[in-house]
Amino acid sequence: MQATHSDESAALFSGYNLAAYDEMFGSDRTPRPHYAPLHDRLIDLGPAEIERRHKVADLTMRNQGITFTVYGRDQGVERIIPFDPIPRLVSAPEWDRIERGLKQRVRALNLFIRDIYHNRSILKDRVVPAELIFGASGYRRDCLGLRVPKDIYVHVSGIDLIRDANGEYLVLEDNCRTPSGVSYVLKNRQVMKQIFPFLFEEYNVRPVDDYTDKLLSVLRYIAPDGCSDPTVVVLTPGMYNSAYYEHSFLARQMGVDLVEGRDLVLDRGQIFRRTTRGLERVDVIYRRLDDDFLDPLSFRPDSILGVAGLMGAYRAGNIGLANSLGTGVADDKGIYPFVPDIIKYYLDEQPVLNNVETFRPLVPSHRSHILENLESLVVKAVDASGGYGMLIGPASTKAQREEFRRKVEDNPRGYIAQPTIQLSRHPTFVDGHLDGRHVDLRPFVLYGEDVFVLPGGLTRVALPEGSLVVNSSQGGGTKDTWVLQGTSPADARRASTRPTAAEEGP
Repeated sequence: MQATHSDESAALFSGYNLAAYDEMFGSDRTPRPHYAPLHDRLIDLGPAEIERRHKVADLTMRNQGITFTVYGRDQGVERIIPFDPIPRLVSAPEWDRIERGLKQRVRALNLFIRDIYHNRSILKDRVVPAELIFGASGYRRDCLGLRVPKDIYVHVSGIDLIRDANGEYLVLEDNCRTPSGVSYVLKNRQVMKQIFPFLFEEYNVRPVDDYTDKLLSVLRYIAPDGCSDPTVVVLTPGMYNSAYYEHSFLARQMGVDLVEGRDLVLDRGQIFRRTTRGLERVDVIYRRLDDDFLDPLSFRPDSILGVAGLMGAYRAGNIGLANSLGTGVADDKGIYPFVPDIIKYYLDEQPVLNNVETFRPLVPSHRSHILENLESLVVKAVDASGGYGMLIGPASTKAQREEFRRKVEDNPRGYIAQPTIQLSRHPTFVDGHLDGRHVDLRPFVLYGEDVFVLPGGLTRVALPEGSLVVNSSQGGGTKDTWVLQGTSPADARRASTRPTAAEEGP
């Protein structure tokens, strides 16, 4: 029996190499204590059974239409998001630090956004250069002096985390406009419970299925004053948007209407929804389109996606909007290097979660360093997302590096650069066995009466061997993320028999 178990292990982990920081294994190839029960369960299953259940999971997602849209691909725009059946585990102590760091960061960013549209104290005190704020594509002059419900700007955020070679969680990016991906978090958990229910037996996994209830509570919280039973809608750009599945999923789960701009109209300073029964007032809009397209009277006049006059209703306090207008300034990667200073300025605290080391071409010494080391750095456009507008130096060609050299020289405000960090790796089911693939983590944060962090988040996987780009639009997939609550009896038993070296990173 032991020989069979060993054979199964060899087959399942054949060719598995430790590189970067491995989430499951320590440097001695021993499973980390909180991964040991999962490791043994996977070996008991064996490659053939994992493959069979993986196919059922893919079929389930296909039948349920769990999709995303990729633009500019010859093979079609709508695709089933790749799903890996090996869950990522986050221990309770690790999550406690992540949660504290995210709450701290979101509170500080919210105070920052409020300040730059009102008192501008942080600019007067020269903590953040004013030219960076006014040059940010997400900065909205229309929001100057604008009072928003409860002084909350960032109601929903997705903060991207990575883990470096030492196992430290670092913030890679802040997403404070219209972050996507939480629907995949919820569906991944549902599918895992259907296809691999027994994997949960030895773990006390924190639930995620109350997210939409908490989201609805946040949206109702920002309704106009005096509105006791607010009507909430989700505003989508339409079915051809890359995140349309998520828009419809969240609306359905919250029990609210999914609308497009053409379904809404301004009347006497209020926003109404067109129905077969006539106009019905709308009190809160969870908008899933960018500022530029929200109101053709205030922003892009050619937009047919938004609602004419929405900005006026918002300024008058007649509609709640999540996220608020102007939050994109905090997404700007040119602002990102200053977030630790922003936390210290507003909260008088040291950051719980650190940033990735970042070079700013606006600083002459930084620019020289970037231009001399393009082959080893990651260069990013400050207003791009989804893995676009980026140079990964070690994987680039000479022509690509020369292109980015010109871009940085011509527009130093438009770029930042960071060292190429070998993202942590996680066992991923590939071609009938487990192999390490790079991962990141996008936890989702809600800000209403209090700040709530969804326990887990979206683990994104760079499926091509060696790739560091985890975005689904660039070929990445997703995993279920398990935040462990306390220590299960099985986990405790196994941990007591494991050498402490298993806790050490490679």
